[in-house]
Amino acid sequence: MFEIKIDNAKYWKDCVGAIVSLVDEGVFSISKEGIGLKAMDPSSISMISFFMPNKAFSKFDIEKNTAIGLNLENLNKILSRTRDGESLMMKDVDNKLFLEFTGQSAMRRYRLQLIDIKKNFEKEPNIEFDAFVEINGEPLKDIIKDASLISSYISFKASKDQFAVNARGDSGELEELHEVDGSATKKVDAKKGTESTFNLEFLENMVRSCPAGGNIGISLKSSEPMKLRYNIGDAEVTYYLAPYLEE
Repeated sequence: MFEIKIDNAKYWKDCVGAIVSLVDEGVFSISKEGIGLKAMDPSSISMISFFMPNKAFSKFDIEKNTAIGLNLENLNKILSRTRDGESLMMKDVDNKLFLEFTGQSAMRRYRLQLIDIKKNFEKEPNIEFDAFVEINGEPLKDIIKDASLISSYISFKASKDQFAVNARGDSGELEELHEVDGSATKKVDAKKGTESTFNLEFLENMVRSCPAGGNIGISLKSSEPMKLRYNIGDAEVTYYLAPYLEE
């Protein structure tokens, strides 16, 4: 049994939005430390690791560690109806997730059926990355949009003090060079040069929920999955994306 409350329901909506961008169902692990979820997307190309600490909630009562399976698309549809100024209380009741939205003059209650999901708790890849890039989220979203005009794939290349982006398609090519300037590209730390190519659609889904003004950390190693990480308030969102390998 658990009962948790968050004063700003839109905050939880944003967090669930970051998860449902990749997976449509999953298992939330609820412990005294907070709420977490790890899941592979249906194609097994990408993975999300999410954790929201208990301090992000105004009430966090649990009797014991528990796990609940949910259709995340259905949960996201309910959360999309969140109004400004509403709080949200959640608890498990009779194999359902009970959600209570409270605003200034109204209250709404939903009961969402829990589902049985095979509990293969995914392990994050153990990779010794060769390069780390920290970049503001908005410029990275623009980079992805630039590349999508040309191709369905994008290449990230990191070397000393420089982050390069390339895209190539039937209609042409794109090359962007980004120097560390402290505003858009915050940091490039490369032990050695790296270059890998990734699916743009997955990347676009991953960065979509990064808050305005937030920074994104990208860890790279040639021919290995990328690690992409950012915060939504106190919540930590980490994605892994396998590289595209040409046959």
